[in-house]
Amino acid sequence: MAKALTTKAIEAAKPGDNRREIPDPALSGLYLVVQPSGVKSWALRYRFAGKPKKLTLGRWPVMGLADARAAASDAIEAVELGNDPGAAKKATKAARLEAQLSERDKIKTLVGQYGKRHLSTLKSGHHVKRELERHVVAVWGERDIHDISKRDVIDLLDGIADTGRVVTANRVRAYLGKFLNWCAERDIIDQSPAMGVKPAAKEKSRDRVLSDDEIRWFWRACDDLGQPWGHLGKTLLLTGQRLGEVVGMTDREVNGDTWHLEADRTKNGRAHDVPLSEAARAVLGAVERVRGAAGYVFTTTGTSPVSGYFKGRNHIAKRMTEIASDECGEAVEIPHWTFHDLRRTAATGMARLGIPVRVTEAVLNHVSGTAGGIVSVYQRHDYADEKRAALDAWARLVGDLVDGRADNVVRIGGAR
Repeated sequence: MAKALTTKAIEAAKPGDNRREIPDPALSGLYLVVQPSGVKSWALRYRFAGKPKKLTLGRWPVMGLADARAAASDAIEAVELGNDPGAAKKATKAARLEAQLSERDKIKTLVGQYGKRHLSTLKSGHHVKRELERHVVAVWGERDIHDISKRDVIDLLDGIADTGRVVTANRVRAYLGKFLNWCAERDIIDQSPAMGVKPAAKEKSRDRVLSDDEIRWFWRACDDLGQPWGHLGKTLLLTGQRLGEVVGMTDREVNGDTWHLEADRTKNGRAHDVPLSEAARAVLGAVERVRGAAGYVFTTTGTSPVSGYFKGRNHIAKRMTEIASDECGEAVEIPHWTFHDLRRTAATGMARLGIPVRVTEAVLNHVSGTAGGIVSVYQRHDYADEKRAALDAWARLVGDLVDGRADNVVRIGGAR
């Protein structure tokens, strides 16, 4: 009687010129298969419905001798119960493959690939991916891209625009259109369902500037809300910088009374120094830091900057309305404003103080207007002192407005 296979015998089995099958006398039908390459695996030969069948069980040594015998015994038991283990394995494999293919074409999966393969190479890629995740993946994440129609695209954009965010709807349209074109280029879909979709609505040039009363209510609302939105709102107002730049601020960028932005952190690709007024430094100093490798100032996790700006703005706006109504003794309706309007408010405030336009543009890191064209090529003066004086004056005005002492504004220079 042949001896049952042992681990030692399996290890000693040598490959030949042809494929070998070594039976295991301990279990009829179980074989150790040795390929000419030296790869060893387990297989079970059995009969089902009168026909010979073969079932691959697994590779040695991942599947040891005891595991192979157990798997073979289970398969033999299935045959005795009238089930074909080979057919069951094929069905399981097919279901797994179908699930993988289904996952592959989901919007959330494809947006992730788009971010990795395309957006990661773009300066604005992080922003675009964040907007796609906020407005597209949040709604369509589990849907198959082949099920997305032009009507779906229109409904998505209308839903955003109906909340008053027309500009956001139009930006999402642009980002979504490029994403779907990328999918078409990679033969994932035949044609972008966003093709021919018009902007949700015509954008109007905004000129919203917070009034003196609104600045006071805004500041007090930020006082009440605290971290993170209160501190973020105050910093936006005092510095006049862009939302994305302020949100991404890290402690490493701040050196004493100057906040330095590298070129890759600014919209126009130019490095920028922002003088920090005493008031701005006080706000930043009051932020309770959440530790993280990046060193973000405005964060709740330590791993990424704060997000959910629309909700954050709404928190401040709601509190502003409550403060205004209490102060006036009746319901007050404050016109809609955005975080970007704080930047315009700062610029308008500096003009009110008589600060030259070219200095205000330097503060805002603008390259248009008086700082554009040939002037931007030959005029290398960085206006460091003028920028500091302008932001210090603006901070004093904000403080006076908050404290009710801004009846007479002192101009620090003639607007030129």
